[in-house]
Amino acid sequence: MHRPPNAPTPSGGAGPALTQGLKGRQITMISIGGVIGAGLFVGSSTAVAAAGPAVLISFLLAAVLVVLVMQMLGEMAVASPDTGSFSTYADRALGRWAGFSIGWLYWWFYILVIPIEAIAAGEVVAGLTSVPGWIPALVMIALLAGSNLLAVRNYGEFEYWFALLKVVAIVAFLVLGCLAVLGVLPGSDAHGVSHLWSDGGFAPKGGVAVLAGLLTAMFSFQGSEIVTIAAAESEEPRKNIRKAVRAVVWRLGLFYVGSIFVVVSLVPWNSDDLAAGSYQAVLDRMNIPGAGRIMDVVLVVAVSSCLNSAIYTASRMAFSLARRGDAPAAFAAASASGVPRNAVVASTVIGVVAVIANYLLPGVFTYLIASSGAIALMMYMVIAITQYATRRKGPEPGEVRMWAFPYLTIATIVFIAGVLVLMAVLPGHRLELWLSLALAAVLVAVGAVRQRRDSGRPSAGASARGKAPAAAGSPARADTSSR
Repeated sequence: MHRPPNAPTPSGGAGPALTQGLKGRQITMISIGGVIGAGLFVGSSTAVAAAGPAVLISFLLAAVLVVLVMQMLGEMAVASPDTGSFSTYADRALGRWAGFSIGWLYWWFYILVIPIEAIAAGEVVAGLTSVPGWIPALVMIALLAGSNLLAVRNYGEFEYWFALLKVVAIVAFLVLGCLAVLGVLPGSDAHGVSHLWSDGGFAPKGGVAVLAGLLTAMFSFQGSEIVTIAAAESEEPRKNIRKAVRAVVWRLGLFYVGSIFVVVSLVPWNSDDLAAGSYQAVLDRMNIPGAGRIMDVVLVVAVSSCLNSAIYTASRMAFSLARRGDAPAAFAAASASGVPRNAVVASTVIGVVAVIANYLLPGVFTYLIASSGAIALMMYMVIAITQYATRRKGPEPGEVRMWAFPYLTIATIVFIAGVLVLMAVLPGHRLELWLSLALAAVLVAVGAVRQRRDSGRPSAGASARGKAPAAAGSPARADTSSR
């Protein structure tokens, strides 16, 4: 049953609301597809080249971290489903400055995902058709933005089929890979697992390289949290979040670790073939006909999925910030069909400007991308600290609980801090870290000023932070548009 247009949203506030237009099957596929992007099909080759076969350890460590963070986020999201997800929870547990800064950082991250994925799709299409890459890039943004503007079910349906196609591609790859490893795939030039140790050893570049591979793996996993945002627009948010959190372990294990195992088993880690992408390198060695064209199709689907989710996620975070008084009030407006159209349009327009900047001012675009390089880690850190604070001062959690609290939560915080230090040490990631920290510092300062300015005013947000998490669909904060 759809929520009436004027009912309050989980984000709180009065006025037109988002609708519960996503189905359970769509949420399931969103939770699966959220972590499957071009980073797996192509970008993973960078991690393989950096660490050799020991990249398996890099991906295992990254997977464990994401599983722990998702368990913490799931604990809070099941207790209080909300379109603002971790931004809203940080606002309640840590203060307005925290929700404000991490919300805007997350919005900025996905604003930049829009041009990254559109440009990637444009390059693939340009290679197939000889059309200038910027044309298909802008066309794809327009199509998916238009779909998002109509109704949330359009986003859900597109993402359902995108994710399904990605899953089919990965499962087929894993089946072929296992047959090749066992030596029973007809016509394959690759078999066995000897490449795990025969090309300089399991860790040919040492332990430091494993940590370098960890950074690439970490950023490849970005997107798991989207399901907690989308679930707030589903009919059974708690049930859907609970299912997604429980399934994250096997998803990451099967899709990422399984795929990387096939890659490093069948292709030498230092092979020049990996430059075209890890999946394509393996398919070529299996002598799969048309491997290049197959991967082109898979890549277009993967980046279209990520682009679709980026537009959706950025608009919902902007909507949530606006409903809390931390973004322009126009972003809080929702159409009769429950779509925050102003937030969708604004996010998309900025994404289009970034695409144009890539072709006209590539140097500027490079710095823009670098400014989001550490945001995923910052988000994980905020989620862990928020869960710690919420659990310490709130009621006992419900159906989803963080394991071994507070020990695993503290260990996660320490581990993320260590990864941030690693970024400062490794030359290839310093620019990303410092630009991301600079942007974060500005937003934290603005958030702190806003919090201090409003500290003397009656604030529903302040009272909400001192209460138990609100139930799904109930106001967590009163309307703050008067700010």
